[in-house]
Amino acid sequence: MPKIISFDMDGTLVDAEFTDWVWGHGIPTLYAEKEGLPFEEAKDFVVKAYLKVGEGAIEWYDIKYWFQLFQLEESWEVLMGRYTDKIKIYPDVHPLLERLRDKYRMVLTSNAGREFIGMEMEATGLGKYFDRIFSATSDFGEVKKTTAFYQRICQILEATPQEIVHVGDHYEFDYLVPRSLGIQAFYLDRSSEEGGDFILSDLRDLEKRLPAAVDHGSRIETSEM
Repeated sequence: MPKIISFDMDGTLVDAEFTDWVWGHGIPTLYAEKEGLPFEEAKDFVVKAYLKVGEGAIEWYDIKYWFQLFQLEESWEVLMGRYTDKIKIYPDVHPLLERLRDKYRMVLTSNAGREFIGMEMEATGLGKYFDRIFSATSDFGEVKKTTAFYQRICQILEATPQEIVHVGDHYEFDYLVPRSLGIQAFYLDRSSEEGGDFILSDLRDLEKRLPAAVDHGSRIETSEM
């Protein structure tokens, strides 16, 4: 019987508009201004630099790394703050979390750095739903692409893999890897291009796939942001 539900953040609970603006518009704009380049030329250079690193590396998620690499003069806090109006959650999120919060312990398990998690939790009010919030890159210095990462989460939560359900929108990091450890993982494909027993097109589908839950009483101590 699952006791804990783990959610990914970006693309699962919060849509990608905020992060897209920061990485795809904000940083290229600052680089264009610094180098005296047209925006599109600067963006092409910046995106190629991202892709050279790749999403499997910690640096991919580290905004401080990119500011240092490109030698940008404006602070990353100011840049991110410029786009907070772009932070939006999917409409199925609040209703689902409200219904699940007294039945399961809930945690957030994200590759995003604490800089992004903190800003998105504050803007959306989602932090109140989670007993623990984990940033793989900020807290553990790794990307959640190995079973070792999920084993560490199990140890911290004092739970077996079979007691955890994980939901996320990355087919490898959120689905294949945790399932190989024995976690009941669901792949969230909001495009509805994929189908299957463990594929969700909407978070509301998750409730239909979960066994009847019981109230587990005391909640895990919430980690500080």
